[in-house]
Amino acid sequence: MHKVLIANRGEIAVRVIRGCDDAGLESVAVYADVDADALHVGLATEAYALGGSSPADTYLDAAKLLDIARRAGADAVHPGYGFLSENADFAQAVLAAGLIWIGPSPDAIRTLGNKVSAREIAIRVGAPLVAGSKGTVETAAEVRAFAVEYGLPVAIKAAFGGGGRGLKVVWELDAIEESFDSAVRESQAAFGRGECFVERFLNRPRHVEAQVLADGRGNVIVVGTRDCSLQRRNQKLVEEAPAPFLTPAQHEQIHSSAKAICREAGYTGAGTVEYLLAEDGAVSFLEVNTRLQVEHPITEETSGIDLVLAQLTIAAGGDLPVTDDPEPRGHSFEFRINAEDVGRGFLPSPGTVTSFQPPTGPGIRVDTGVRAGDIVPPQFDSLLAKLIVTGADRQQALRRARRALAEFKIEGLPTVLPFHRAVVQTHAFTRADRLDVHTGWIESEFAEKLAHDPQYAPAQPERARRTITIELDGRRMALGLPAGLLDGLASGGRPDSAAAASVREVDVVDSATLRSTMGGSVVKRLVEAGTAVAEGDPVLVIEAMKMEATIAAHRAGILGAWLVGPGDTVALDTAVASIRA
Repeated sequence: MHKVLIANRGEIAVRVIRGCDDAGLESVAVYADVDADALHVGLATEAYALGGSSPADTYLDAAKLLDIARRAGADAVHPGYGFLSENADFAQAVLAAGLIWIGPSPDAIRTLGNKVSAREIAIRVGAPLVAGSKGTVETAAEVRAFAVEYGLPVAIKAAFGGGGRGLKVVWELDAIEESFDSAVRESQAAFGRGECFVERFLNRPRHVEAQVLADGRGNVIVVGTRDCSLQRRNQKLVEEAPAPFLTPAQHEQIHSSAKAICREAGYTGAGTVEYLLAEDGAVSFLEVNTRLQVEHPITEETSGIDLVLAQLTIAAGGDLPVTDDPEPRGHSFEFRINAEDVGRGFLPSPGTVTSFQPPTGPGIRVDTGVRAGDIVPPQFDSLLAKLIVTGADRQQALRRARRALAEFKIEGLPTVLPFHRAVVQTHAFTRADRLDVHTGWIESEFAEKLAHDPQYAPAQPERARRTITIELDGRRMALGLPAGLLDGLASGGRPDSAAAASVREVDVVDSATLRSTMGGSVVKRLVEAGTAVAEGDPVLVIEAMKMEATIAAHRAGILGAWLVGPGDTVALDTAVASIRA
């Protein structure tokens, strides 16, 4: 192995490039049009354009990636995470092209990447798991039948998904149809496949996982455990290693079943076996991620094993870095720094990073793919950086985390930093005797704090506006104007050129106008024009950063003509329709 093509972008591409350099290997970066000036492009030995801006036209285009590998003279491909990292057909195509695939075999990816067949293996080796469908479900009617038989809530999951995409939890029978359709759309958009299955949903569980390494000779180790319970929209926000407050029996069950599952599947390379830990202490197998995880750095910090170097070594036919499960040393947290607006329910918020000032100090590591001045595009994931904080024990790591999060400054777009600063001060997460958070804790117990704390107030559109009341044709209305123009008029001076130019952007708005609460691409209109809606009814689906969200009616009334349709791009605060009394 001499030159590795990295079929990814962002911070994971940067991480793999640095791993290649440590191993003495050359690296080849690829980039979408919007990533032409991205950090990973400049760090690689060489870089090639993919030609396009959408995921399907770039990082999901296997033919383009293989063509670039040929042109660059690469002899190996590292997929990172997301995109094609768990696509068995792509892995097979890489091998067929005579290249080294840095990951498990295509057969292992098919078996374990498909959550249905992974469940079958878990059953064979005696791993614990909850009731689920015997295969994929083709229609919402099959989901309804399962829910009637086993009870609510149920989870609809993308069979080939991960990271919370294509996962919908259903609490009411009437929500099954739209949830199923949405899960299929998200899975198709993120992974290129829309198959889904259904299983019982455990309420208020912890999410615990085992990091596995396996070589080509049947040797498997668990490098460490992680707790990833702090999630929103079923996507992780905070992870820690090792998973705290596990009993010896739980620890043994996770380690032994994770290794048994991987041996049964003939696994090689790095992978993660995930579990749910129920309130009564029962462990339930969840899925296997046949790739490197976003949260791999905290296992590196607490095990002393470089997982990217281990991947490269194993792919080249080498040995595991150790022969037995290593004992953890210290404690580590990872805080995902996403471009999301906490005050708007963690809605993705693409934009420009005007300032990026990471923290420093003992036990601090920052993995990132952005710099000040970079544009965070709406087409891709919202992850900007990962803050990894390590201490001698959990409490020291928490103290260091509070300091590091206070120092971390990012400007130009909303981020989840305010949430992280609050959570490391919250007793449910920081107590020394047990962990009182679960996978739904943010949206339930912490929701009231998010709704009422001023620090989480929704970010305003970048162009500041003010509203005054006017009378037009005898009707009282609100008039929104650029703040700079109003300031100029109020001072009696002539508006400057920028304010004068913004006069063209004057909006006449009234209480009937429904505005988008996020930027992104319109996926689907849920309500036809002329339909009566109640306040809070979902009316429009918008996708941004590979996640779908709904726009709800801001008032009760009759929905007027739509101003946008599927495929249209909207910005935050765009008028999309009107709702008349």
